Amino acid sequence: MIEAEIEIRMIDGTSEGVLYWPEDGRRWPGVIHLTDIGGIRPSHRDMARRLAAEGYTVLMPNVFYRTGRPPLFDFKPSMGDERTTKRIAELTGPLTPQAVDRDASNYVDFLAARGSVSEGAMGVVGYCATGGMAIRIAAARPDRIAAAASFHGGGLFNEAPTSPHLVLPRVKAALYFGHATQDRSMPEEAIEKLNGALESWGGQCESEVYEGAYHSWTVPDSPVYNQSQAERAFQRLRGLFMRSLKELQPGV
Repeated sequence: MIEAEIEIRMIDGTSEGVLYWPEDGRRWPGVIHLTDIGGIRPSHRDMARRLAAEGYTVLMPNVFYRTGRPPLFDFKPSMGDERTTKRIAELTGPLTPQAVDRDASNYVDFLAARGSVSEGAMGVVGYCATGGMAIRIAAARPDRIAAAASFHGGGLFNEAPTSPHLVLPRVKAALYFGHATQDRSMPEEAIEKLNGALESWGGQCESEVYEGAYHSWTVPDSPVYNQSQAERAFQRLRGLFMRSLKELQPGV
């Protein structure tokens, strides 16, 4: 596995990140791995590296580059704590729908220019705070993004005019949503409304709740990490990308 620290020239600055690809000289479908609010760190590096080992060139950018470079927290975050809440607001505040649209093209174009990336379909996956961002990237670049997944994504359906579900008419990708149990950022009522929006949209999608798995269960350094359900989530992601990025590209 080849691992490279990179910098991406963005419209709004510079995003550092990490690029992973198999060490075999072949060209593989590109995938964008969006970290949770904790940013680039060993746990997400391991997750991105494992995905690349399945036969992908994986870009893990610092999506919070407008606020700071990793590490994004100089203290141990504790959800509900005032200091943590303030820092999360600082990190997510600049990520307006317009900003994410601009970033989407930068990430896709950067990947497309890599010699280890095949032509054609790409994928994107987001966790927690970036679940909605993954869907926005699919909407912003329907010409390249053929598969998008969100795991324990928060706020995917809300009443604000910026709710992620409102971009569905622009999405051409196959979508997957893996929801947490008893998630205050995506309660049962919001999941039901999202499912209704997905049905109205009519595209290829799957949305399911992981029983007994709580918000952030897929991330190894999370206090609620659930190994068996995290493995199930990875296999769902693996299947989505296999169907959408490889089976549609002969020779990959």
